Amino acid sequence: MATKKLEKKLSIEEAFSEIDDKIKALENDDISLEDSFKEYQQGMELLKYCHEAIAEVEKKVQKIAEDGSLEDFE
Repeated sequence: MATKKLEKKLSIEEAFSEIDDKIKALENDDISLEDSFKEYQQGMELLKYCHEAIAEVEKKVQKIAEDGSLEDFE
């Protein structure tokens, strides 16, 4: 499910919301081992997606400076 949604280009906020849902599902005492593994795997895919999206934004911020020079993102 997460892979299909990632193909639709989730916003970072939507991805973090889905990660929160995965955490809540994993905290449920009634979750099976198979379902917990599935939730964990999808959560990791979402985290990777967020990491890559944030890295892309950081690259763009490095290129933007008032005087046009390249500045590191801090």
